[in-house]
Amino acid sequence: MLLNGNSIVGLSPDRIVHKGIARTYQNIRLFPNLTALENVMVGYHVHLKSSFLGPILGLKSTRTEEEKARQIALDLLKYVKMEGKENTLAKNFPYGEQRRLEMARALASQPKLLLLDEPTAGMNPKETQDMMDFIEHMRGELGITIILIEHQMRVVMNISDIVTVFDYGKMIAEGLPEEIKNNKTVIEAYLGTGEAAEAH
Repeated sequence: MLLNGNSIVGLSPDRIVHKGIARTYQNIRLFPNLTALENVMVGYHVHLKSSFLGPILGLKSTRTEEEKARQIALDLLKYVKMEGKENTLAKNFPYGEQRRLEMARALASQPKLLLLDEPTAGMNPKETQDMMDFIEHMRGELGITIILIEHQMRVVMNISDIVTVFDYGKMIAEGLPEEIKNNKTVIEAYLGTGEAAEAH
């Protein structure tokens, strides 16, 4: 696997984040007993330069760095429409807001490539539409590359530039959403053949 022409195979997760890749998870993995602000600040941790002695010694450089991280986290909470909720524990947010908080934490690492693992899983139709709108807005405004793993075809077809389809671990098609929608191999793999397929 190459990122900007360089292999990232075998790198530890923190080194991969340093290279510019961030991700969210299908099953939310927030720190439930940390506040929203603290969760997002954790995402910025890879950019901190102070050693563990900095807070102990009360170094000015450490305080300055921490304040910068705090401000970035506050800005990201505002970006994901969670302004004013920075002191709420992550476990106390409803599902949709936990998803957005996880997105803010991923963005805090300032990625070039963002991997989203089923970001609309478990969401109701309104939450799904809100997330779709947010992903499109984020891609356009931040200019980052997004790889989206998603099983809801409405989501895939409405926000993707390129769609890659896998069947049992094998890539069976890749192309524009319209091309994939009409691809016979994809239709057979996901809908089967015969009357069920013809009905679609």
